[in-house]
Amino acid sequence: MPRTQRNDNFIDKSFTVMADIILKVLPTNKRSKEAFAYYRDGMSAQADGEYAEALDNYKEALELEDDASDRSFILYNMGLIYASNGEHEKALAQYNEAIDLNPRMPQSFNNIAVIYHYQGEKAKEAGDNDTAEALFDKAAEYWKQAIRLAPNNYIEAQNWLKTTGRSDMDVFF
Repeated sequence: MPRTQRNDNFIDKSFTVMADIILKVLPTNKRSKEAFAYYRDGMSAQADGEYAEALDNYKEALELEDDASDRSFILYNMGLIYASNGEHEKALAQYNEAIDLNPRMPQSFNNIAVIYHYQGEKAKEAGDNDTAEALFDKAAEYWKQAIRLAPNNYIEAQNWLKTTGRSDMDVFF
């Protein structure tokens, strides 16, 4: 039984019913509908902290999904799981692939910056200031791209860019 049919709460059941109705009336092919069902089950598993199950569903969705924008969101969600599990290289790969498919995805740019910033902090703690600065510079470049796409978001990143002197513009929006 699909995960979304096992949910016990009213909101999840309501979402599932609405999503099923929309899938039935939308003029789309069976393959796309199956991809969406796997994606939806992946999101449900991810919300429940069942990351292995979520990744399995996302991988199935990727096999079926042809739309580049939809694929980018699947990859983004996979990146979230890898990042939360501390698998930063895998997360970076997923976020970069998402950006390749959808270059107007500020959340992927932001999450890449967060990982580089985290790695920079770790290098700084280890006393490797040169590596730390290089990682902070990489974080800055990705945050600038995220802010250009979503100027009203990422206020903390904007402040960090300004306070560290990595901002090459006074106002982003």
